[in-house]
Amino acid sequence: MARTPTQLLSPADQERRRGLRVMKGVALGALLVMAVLFVVAFVLEDRYPWLSYVRAAAEGGMVGALADWFAVTALFRHPLGIPIPHTAIIPRRKDEIGRSLGEFVETNFLDEEVVREKLRTTRIAARAGEWLRVPTNAERVAAEGATMATGILRALSDDEVQDLIGDLAREHLLSPQWGPTVGTWLDRVVAADAHRGAVDLAFDSIALWLRTGRTSFDGLVSRRLPSWVPSVAMRLIDDTVYNEAVKFVSAVQSDPDHPARAAIDGYLTRLAGNLQHDPETIGRLEDAKSAVFDSPRVRELAADAWNTAKAGLLRALDDPQSGLRRRATEALAEVGARLTAEPALQQRVDDRITDAAVFLVGRYRHDIASIITDTVEKWDPAETTEKIELMVGRDLQYIRLNGTIVGALAGVTIFAIAHAFLG
Repeated sequence: MARTPTQLLSPADQERRRGLRVMKGVALGALLVMAVLFVVAFVLEDRYPWLSYVRAAAEGGMVGALADWFAVTALFRHPLGIPIPHTAIIPRRKDEIGRSLGEFVETNFLDEEVVREKLRTTRIAARAGEWLRVPTNAERVAAEGATMATGILRALSDDEVQDLIGDLAREHLLSPQWGPTVGTWLDRVVAADAHRGAVDLAFDSIALWLRTGRTSFDGLVSRRLPSWVPSVAMRLIDDTVYNEAVKFVSAVQSDPDHPARAAIDGYLTRLAGNLQHDPETIGRLEDAKSAVFDSPRVRELAADAWNTAKAGLLRALDDPQSGLRRRATEALAEVGARLTAEPALQQRVDDRITDAAVFLVGRYRHDIASIITDTVEKWDPAETTEKIELMVGRDLQYIRLNGTIVGALAGVTIFAIAHAFLG
């Protein structure tokens, strides 16, 4: 169902319409008063000669009122519905007015120098800093940011995100060969002796296991001996193997130059070289990688990673006391304090904001101004006329009222001059 013009008006427009009607009534009342005075003076001026001045004033007032009524009405519609040329200017030239208004805004308000000067004197960074340093304001910004982030997370398609993570994993993790990269990394680690700590940790762990796992050696060797070997000999063999293992591990722990350490270094060096240059070693690593990260598994890993990250983020964003929200609030308050206390930082932020705004205005000002032009072009002529009349019509009615008064004064003045010199 089409809406009536009244339904299209905002509360502010409704108030303007009431004010416009009042002023139209006042202007019309002034015209009627002049008409009544003219009739009375015209009828009685023979009996009362001084009424000729009243008649002249009333006559001039009516002429001024009617002339200004015609001029004001011609802006918005045809006077008395008669299609007089050069009337109903606004509805006929609506699109041209919209283009002119857009050009005016683009030229005078979206000029780069105007924007730069305005932003330069606004002190955006200092004001923002003073506002952000207040804890309640920082909490408010953090809360609004959390709400926006929550909405974005909930709006994202889980399947699409999982596909994206899977594609990125395949492209950046699985598709490239691992061998040369791992070999280069391992070569640098060995060259820098950075692996020593890992070797020490391994032997320390073995030593701890040996101390606490003596029973693990019972039968480790003896169960593989023939059954005719005496049990005493079997226990002796197991004890000997255990003690030798303890001595070997202890010797490696205490001697940085132990041959076992050199053997490990040599093995790691050869492995690093093979990973970089030996096709067979590289192929085995690629086969192992493919076995671990096959296509279905990648999909599962992507789903698990996304679901875990999403759930954790949503919980942190929804909880005002979460570490994420508290750190965000503290960071915002700290930013506000720095913006307030550091003039150099204020200047840098203001310069960045100004440069960005000037760039956007310079690049898109025609597009911004075209919003006005396009909007006016879409308006119905009657609706456009009503909107403009509601904005300026009340002031235009003052023109009618002033025309009535000025016309009356001009009429009586002309009559008085003519009567004085020609009478």
